[in-house]
Amino acid sequence: MKKLKAKHKDRKKKTNPSTANLGKVFDKHIKFEFKDKDVGLTMKTMVKEPYVHHVPVLTGGVGYDGVYDFYKNEFVGMMPHDTKITRISRTVGKNQVVDELILSFTHDIEIKSMLPGLRPTGKYVELPHVVIMKFKGNKIAHEHIYWDQASLLTQIGLLDPMGIPIKGIEQSERLKELSAM
Repeated sequence: MKKLKAKHKDRKKKTNPSTANLGKVFDKHIKFEFKDKDVGLTMKTMVKEPYVHHVPVLTGGVGYDGVYDFYKNEFVGMMPHDTKITRISRTVGKNQVVDELILSFTHDIEIKSMLPGLRPTGKYVELPHVVIMKFKGNKIAHEHIYWDQASLLTQIGLLDPMGIPIKGIEQSERLKELSAM
């Protein structure tokens, strides 16, 4: 029994540092995207042939060139200046990190990655997101990013929620309220 416990304890020691590193890589990746606005450094956090998939609007890229082009021409440095990310929760697994967060910004520029082709409305937005990063070793293999596009369109004034079950900024307000409990 002691041998079994010792073996389990050793295994735990070996896996914990690597999962902690995944969260650090995730954070570094986000920093390079939003703070440093550096496509090259962002790409260095990823495998040779990654993909990025924004589920609601099918933006992103596949393969090194596709992701690089997406980051360079539609995402990195292309978000409103007041963009803020508020983490609600994080789950770190053996080869995956899932962040639940709220992305807030003023829609004062075209946001090609979320609202392609739509002119700025000047509206303030708070939008819950789920980001799933899958890893191969210590590199990001892919990102799946989810948000409620109906909520986003409601918040910028392009969708009238009257008579249909859609919420706007109330989604993030309630999420913040509940996560503070």
